[in-house]
Amino acid sequence: MSSQHNLTLDIADWIVRQSNAPLPGKMDHHVRRMLLDHLAGVAASAVGDVSRAVGVHVSRSYTGSTSTAIGHGRTSALGAALLNGTNGHGIESDEGYTPGSMHPTSVVFPAVFAVAQERGISGERVLIASAIGMELACRIADAGHPATRNRHFHNTPIAGVFGAAAAVAVLLELDANGVANALGLAGSHASGVFEFLGGSAEVKRFHPGKAARDGIASADLAEAGLTGPTTIFEGRDGYFAAYAGDEGTDWFADTLTRGLGEDWVLLRTYVKPYPCCRHLHGAIDAVLALRNEHSLDAADISSIDVGTFAIATRHAGRVLDTILQAQLSLPFTVAVAAVRGAVTMTDFAETTRQDADIVALMDAVTVRLDEAAEASYPKTGRPAEVAITTKDGRRLVHRVEQPYGEPTNPMSDADLEVKARGLVEPLIGADGAKQLIESCWNFDTLTFLDDLDAAVRAYSTTT
Repeated sequence: MSSQHNLTLDIADWIVRQSNAPLPGKMDHHVRRMLLDHLAGVAASAVGDVSRAVGVHVSRSYTGSTSTAIGHGRTSALGAALLNGTNGHGIESDEGYTPGSMHPTSVVFPAVFAVAQERGISGERVLIASAIGMELACRIADAGHPATRNRHFHNTPIAGVFGAAAAVAVLLELDANGVANALGLAGSHASGVFEFLGGSAEVKRFHPGKAARDGIASADLAEAGLTGPTTIFEGRDGYFAAYAGDEGTDWFADTLTRGLGEDWVLLRTYVKPYPCCRHLHGAIDAVLALRNEHSLDAADISSIDVGTFAIATRHAGRVLDTILQAQLSLPFTVAVAAVRGAVTMTDFAETTRQDADIVALMDAVTVRLDEAAEASYPKTGRPAEVAITTKDGRRLVHRVEQPYGEPTNPMSDADLEVKARGLVEPLIGADGAKQLIESCWNFDTLTFLDDLDAAVRAYSTTT
């Protein structure tokens, strides 16, 4: 039993209080940034094979027309959340929170959008509910990471389902007891394991969609009267005991409550410049820096040594049968950066994965544990040190403590717009991209989701 014996109820009380307060100005703007980043990724993912497969399942299993599944038309709230959540994580472009190693937008926004559309809830309420849910999801993930990851769980769905449940509970205007029950019910939905890593299992993409759907179910069931354990976080058989271990060594209650409502950890989420696993970005940044500083040609490189933290070293796969395997491979992405001077979505296509120059350089990449990086991650940094040895004997070294896009090395609003246009213009054109960007910055309604959906579907019918 946690020393904070009312932890779940204390959090539920905060959720209700916070739901009745406006967002601070910085927080309001940040949530709009996250909204743009999220929806650009959803739209770009909606035309992919995983989206099509989940779309078949939704068409078979979920009936209704209350909510928009981007690229798939109208369906039920649960079906829309499942599809949009899957697509939010579908191309590895989604933002994240380094201390918790999780992606809150891909779980929380889809749940909130679906229910808000179903119930006709205003834009301001959508932003408030989303901020509360994502804040909680980040804190839960942080409180148990890396113990949860070391137990083989995927933090995005296991922590995210609580954030989705909390956000939907705000939309449903549940009281503190109702919120606590919704969180308790979400605990029985928390799932997602890392066995996909290194293989070709696309279930990773599905994890946030499932959590978004289950977060809706948890809040809806609480509203209907089903009870859940209102000690889900601190209980002897609760979430942290099961997924992390002992309080004070494996998980930390004060991470959940310290500064809650005053210090928004959500402001410290990052934006991804490259559409691949965030653990790879520091090494990519370092290779690009060395390439630019020394005008390196890939043909001049003899070897590339990457030192990084332990969890990142697990992403050293060299089998590239699928896009996902490439997006989770340090050797591949580092080789792409060295050869092409960039890492973009098209660089994960089969032609790139079979490119002889990239494959040859990938074989010259070694990945090892860097003790200083391991000591830094995840609380103070996400470091990587790259040493490139050239064929003429030079050894060039560059260390990155925080990859581009982290709050201490942030991406500007203008660069975020560039990223969004790069993802969606090939599908919906320059005018469609402009409308999406403006709709996110000026967000006050969800009606534009149907326009985005129609534009993506129009593209799908012509390809």
